[in-house]
Amino acid sequence: MAAQRSGAAGVAAGAGDDDADRARLRQLGYKQELKRGLGVVSNFAFSFSIICVMAGVTTTYNAGLRYGGPASMTLGWLVVAFFNGCVALSMAEICSAYPTSGGLYYWSAKLAGEEWAPLASWITGWFNLVGQWALTTSTDFSLAQLVQVIILLGTGGANGGGYMASKYVVLAIHGSLLVLHGLINSLPIRWLSWFGHLGAFWNTAGAFALVIMIPVVAMERASVEFIFTHFNTDNGMGIHGKAYILALGLLTSQYSLLGYDASAHMIEETKNADWSGPIGIIMSVTLSTVFGWIFLVALTSIVTNIPYLLDPGNDAAGYAVAQALYTAFHRRYGSGVGGLVCIGIVAFGIFLAGVACVASNSRMGYAFSRDKAMPFSQVWHRVSRNEVPLNVVWLCVVVAFIMALTSLGSQVAFQAMVSIATLGQYISYVLPIFFRVTTARRSFSPGPFHLGRYSIVIGWAAVLWVALLTVLFSLPVAYPIAKDNFNYTPVAVGGVLLLSVGSWVFHARFWFKGPIVNVDM
Repeated sequence: MAAQRSGAAGVAAGAGDDDADRARLRQLGYKQELKRGLGVVSNFAFSFSIICVMAGVTTTYNAGLRYGGPASMTLGWLVVAFFNGCVALSMAEICSAYPTSGGLYYWSAKLAGEEWAPLASWITGWFNLVGQWALTTSTDFSLAQLVQVIILLGTGGANGGGYMASKYVVLAIHGSLLVLHGLINSLPIRWLSWFGHLGAFWNTAGAFALVIMIPVVAMERASVEFIFTHFNTDNGMGIHGKAYILALGLLTSQYSLLGYDASAHMIEETKNADWSGPIGIIMSVTLSTVFGWIFLVALTSIVTNIPYLLDPGNDAAGYAVAQALYTAFHRRYGSGVGGLVCIGIVAFGIFLAGVACVASNSRMGYAFSRDKAMPFSQVWHRVSRNEVPLNVVWLCVVVAFIMALTSLGSQVAFQAMVSIATLGQYISYVLPIFFRVTTARRSFSPGPFHLGRYSIVIGWAAVLWVALLTVLFSLPVAYPIAKDNFNYTPVAVGGVLLLSVGSWVFHARFWFKGPIVNVDM
């Protein structure tokens, strides 16, 4: 890998960072409309906050325990980390060459070739935008569920007369959290940057505190052998093949390492963009991978009775991480208050991740509407006097609430929305990488960060990994298949594909030509 200034990145030599960034953005076809108030640390902080491994691990831990248990999570994490690293490195290289807030859809347009650029940009953009809406939805809804569990345990637990919130109350909590996140994202970028820094600090300090506290408090701990070799096949879902179970167990790791495209979407507000953006992507993924694995191992060290933790009849109503922490503190101190504090640390981390989700989502929407790709684009593209894309911030809030309404029908239907967050996002991640290693293999002009001779190999590893994920995430999760356990992932993701392609064929192909130049070149 190399880091010299090369290609189009070497513009405005000798000028200040802001002038160079403004000049490079102008070369890419856009005028500077957002305030550049972020440095490399702030850019990194947004992606790191969205990834929030405490959130990802905690909210998907049940699935990991059920499908494979400790071994599939602790060792599966390392497999996912390697290939996810390939995706991140390839994205960082392309980000360095094209530092715009549109990110992925802009990259696809530039890499797919003139003939295919509009369609590639359209499909990538809609997968990314809908995936981000779903990520915001799942982040805030998972926080609402965790708040409900905290209230349940704090009032006596499911077996002690504790308050179990209805699905309507959980939805109301979700809506309240979205409004808070919308208000925070309506603030000037310097305040939003502060929340990004707080998120990065909380993710680091919180995970560090829990990693130390959990094993120290627990009176009964799992052996090292159990943590790394115990493979749970008793999932109660009718699935017994170990390879199949392991494949399904990768969900925990894959969902936990998601959202780092935020560094690209915040790049027009970042100084020294063609370097800071790629570094933000790489550092957020690297640190999240390390911290996440350590946190996962620490949590698994107090898992000694898998069936009990997954039992809906326990005090946490089957929320495995909450029950494990509550039990550990209760056994040592006779009270589970310490466990609630630990869950609260995780909950606040998820709250800060939600702030960053709306920030990233709104910048993507701003860029997409700037290129006239969204209905009523002139509304969503407007910037407030604080240089914030205010209208699209609240569009994100409204859409994330509407998507959560599916939870009133069934958790299965809502899970389909959540699946788009993972698979939809990764499809949008890999499309520009695919074009980079195929149509633009010889024409790609790298920025200051590039992978050198390893670029194509790493890119193909990323493409093949996401192709495999697409298959794995679409497999049945239980047998026999019934309406209450049907995996709607292929339906949901296929729906996004069908709608985006259908809208292209019948409407958009007549007018959408890809990213629009809004400056005099």
